[in-house]
Amino acid sequence: MHVKNKQPLPAVTLAAIGVVYGDIGTSPLYTLRECLTAEEGITMTPASIYGFLSLIFWLLTLVVSIKYICFVMRADNDGEGGILTLMSLAIRRLDARWVPAAVLIGLVGGSFFYGDGVITPAISVLSAIEGLQIIAPELDSFIVPLSLLVLTALFAIQKRGTGSVGKLFAPAMVIWFLTLALLGIGGILQHPGVLRALNPYWAVNFFLEYKTVSFFALGMVVLSVTGAEALYADMGHFGKKPIRLAWFTLVAPALVLNYFGQGALLLTNPAAINNPFFLLAPTWALIPLLVIATLATVIASQAVISGVFSLTRQAVRLGYLPPMRIIYTSDQESGQIYIPVVNWLLFAAVLIVIISFKHSSNLASAYGIVVTGTMLLSSILLSIVAVKNWGWPRALGGLMLLIMLCIDVPLFGANLIKLATGGWLPVVLGLTILLIMLTWKTERSRLIRRLRDNQEGLSALIESLEEAPPKRVPGTAVFMERTPHAVPLVLLHNLKHNKVLHERVVLLTIVTTDMPYVHNVQRVAIEQLSASFWRVVASYGWRETPNVTDILYRCGLEGMSFTMNETSFFMSRDTLVLGKRPWYLRVRGKVFQLLQRNALRAPDLFEIPPNRVIELGAQVEF
Repeated sequence: MHVKNKQPLPAVTLAAIGVVYGDIGTSPLYTLRECLTAEEGITMTPASIYGFLSLIFWLLTLVVSIKYICFVMRADNDGEGGILTLMSLAIRRLDARWVPAAVLIGLVGGSFFYGDGVITPAISVLSAIEGLQIIAPELDSFIVPLSLLVLTALFAIQKRGTGSVGKLFAPAMVIWFLTLALLGIGGILQHPGVLRALNPYWAVNFFLEYKTVSFFALGMVVLSVTGAEALYADMGHFGKKPIRLAWFTLVAPALVLNYFGQGALLLTNPAAINNPFFLLAPTWALIPLLVIATLATVIASQAVISGVFSLTRQAVRLGYLPPMRIIYTSDQESGQIYIPVVNWLLFAAVLIVIISFKHSSNLASAYGIVVTGTMLLSSILLSIVAVKNWGWPRALGGLMLLIMLCIDVPLFGANLIKLATGGWLPVVLGLTILLIMLTWKTERSRLIRRLRDNQEGLSALIESLEEAPPKRVPGTAVFMERTPHAVPLVLLHNLKHNKVLHERVVLLTIVTTDMPYVHNVQRVAIEQLSASFWRVVASYGWRETPNVTDILYRCGLEGMSFTMNETSFFMSRDTLVLGKRPWYLRVRGKVFQLLQRNALRAPDLFEIPPNRVIELGAQVEF
């Protein structure tokens, strides 16, 4: 059972600053620079600077403060957040005919997060190390190697966990946001008139002046809200109140002050567009600022990497990815996990991206499609939850969706032009993950249907074995099966080849619910099927890890005791053989075979003592 965080609110708020706001907190490193330099039709004028500052301010207000902080974070599943959580809430009361569409929306959004997980560490660390150009221009050639070195170290320490490193995150990010605010205030004092950009008139005027070009410029403005999804995804770690408190008291004011400070600098010195963030600081502070900026981007990268780990675990538990080794790096916090295969695949992708793009400006041209796509999909799912789960009138839910789409659709559309300048990369990565998810889910369901028998068949088998049993042997045999009413193939294999039956037979099924956690009181359901046959169904939330030892202990509390030394676990280890299919389905089947061969085996997945496992199998055509 999930135990809610009992730490004092200030301590949890501090921790939330260190983990949740790393991505959006490092956006000032590059956002305003890219806004004013990316589009050729936009000139460096006071009107364009005011226009971009106004757009950034109102985008932060509408997307982060109102949409995510006030509305999206209301949609929690036992305190948990994230787009897969939103998906599971949406389908809970949705008409059956619309469920596949809602599931697809959630999976696409989840897949896009993997693309974001590749781009964010690369652009964040590169943009920080690029401060070297201001300190010593001759060190320009060292930017890419140093970025690779920093990220290599970051991915290498993942296996040690973020527990001890995490203690440094909160103080470092608090210092970072205070630094953003102080730099911004210093710039604003040099040109107080920049505060006029708070008036939405300048945003409207920007569109009227630049017309078509202004639409495409939105693709760079959206860089200011990247990381908004993290507020929702990390809600389970900290709760709503600390995340909201951190945003309104420190993060949002610091971001706005820094953006406006950079704008004030550009109004007085347009040549500072080369790197307005670092040039906002006095010369003596450049080296300390470079150090704290690098640390902040490492923290931002860490938050994204941890988010990819968490999303992967959710997908595995919900049956959309094959079982894989998940290492828990903390005894206290279930969210601190390490997934080796995901870590090193992500590392390889990040390295390729940095070597290919070389500069944060090039990456900015590839960034935004998957982020705005996820925002758009979240809006659709949120409107479903509002109507179906919260009981809103359809008209009100539709109005909320329309308002959100008026923001999300232009942002997404403006970013689509980035497909030709590198935006295809995160999209291809996301779609690849989506195809893997759909392949695993579809083929696994097909295989289960192929192997599944009906309840009457299981009942008939048990009845015949009780009437004319084979040779009985002492002890308990546990046969694991994916569905409660299926005839376990491994039981048939045992009867066919070994021609024996244990004194007590337990058919064990482990199911994943659509809740993050299941109370221990509801953990196991025991049903006696006959004199010697029992069915045990163990339920786990998608944030929990099944453990057979724990299941047997819970059974003991219910009056069904087990002795591990007298219990054997029978597993089915079948060889999958492709049947006749069209070529495209054969390709999908081949991918499933590859995933199946490399998936974590059940004894490791459920932490079953190796010396108590017996595996039997056969060739199964699917």
